[in-house]
Amino acid sequence: MNDPATPPLEIRIEGLTKAFDGHQVLRGVDLDIHAGAFVAVVGGSGCGKSVLLNHVLGLMQPDGGRVLVADPERSDGTLLDLAALDADRMADIHVHWGVVFQRNALFSGTVLDNIGLWLDEIGHLGEGDIEATARRVLAAVGLPGTPDFLAGRVEALSGGMAKRIAIARALAMEPRCMFFDEPTTGLDPVTASQIQDLLLSTHVDDRDGRARTTVVVTHDKDLLYRLRPRVVMLHDGRVSFDGPFEDFESSDSPIIRPYFDLMPALHQRADA
Repeated sequence: MNDPATPPLEIRIEGLTKAFDGHQVLRGVDLDIHAGAFVAVVGGSGCGKSVLLNHVLGLMQPDGGRVLVADPERSDGTLLDLAALDADRMADIHVHWGVVFQRNALFSGTVLDNIGLWLDEIGHLGEGDIEATARRVLAAVGLPGTPDFLAGRVEALSGGMAKRIAIARALAMEPRCMFFDEPTTGLDPVTASQIQDLLLSTHVDDRDGRARTTVVVTHDKDLLYRLRPRVVMLHDGRVSFDGPFEDFESSDSPIIRPYFDLMPALHQRADA
C-alpha cells in the first residue's frame, strides 16, 4: 500500500521517552512516517502503543525527544515540533487530522449532531452544506444519508454502526491523516472485517484519489492479514520491528514470534 517512491515526511519521532510514576513506557522511540503511508502499530499490552499515539496527537508531552509533523499550510516538507506549538496552532493542525478512538467518543445526540459539530464550529458551514457533507461521508462508510437516519440517536446504534459514524465524522473535515486506536475492538468477526475494508477504502481521499496517511494501533491479526500494512512493533519501550507485514509474519524473532502467536488472545482480551 505504500508508494515505493519516497514521499515527504508526515511524522517524525525522535528519541521519544515517557515515564509514569517511575515506570518507563517509552525508552527512545525513533520513527519516520511518510505521507500516504499505511502503518499498523502493534505490540504487547502495556508496550506504549496508545501512549505513542497520544504523543503524535499532541495529547501528551514527552519527557525527552520530540514529535515533528508536516506543516499542513506548506508543501515544502517543513516539519513542526509539536512541543513548540501554542494551543491555536495545535488546533490548526488538528483540523487536518481525523481521529477514531477505541470507544468512538460519540456524544449523546443525533447522527447529524455528531458529524456536524466541527463542520459548524470550525468549518463555519451553513446547515445545508453540513447536511450535504454528512450525506457524503455517510455514503463513504456505507450508511444511508436519509433524513430519518440523520435524525436518529447515536445511542441506539449497534457497535459496528457507531464505529462507522465515528469514521464518517473523522472524514467530514477532509483530513490528510487518519488515526485509529483499536478500531475493531469489541466487534463481531463479520463487522470487524467490514471495518477493516473501510479502513482501506478511507485510506484514499475521495476528493483527489491521493492516499492519506493512516496510522492504526491494533492487536488485530486479521486486520494485518487483510490490509498488509507496514508494521511497527513496540517492545520494551522501543521499536523492535519496522517493515512489511510479510516480513513480520515470517519472522522467527524471539520477540516477534510469541507476540504474533498471541495476537488473537490479546485482541479478544481487549474486547472484554
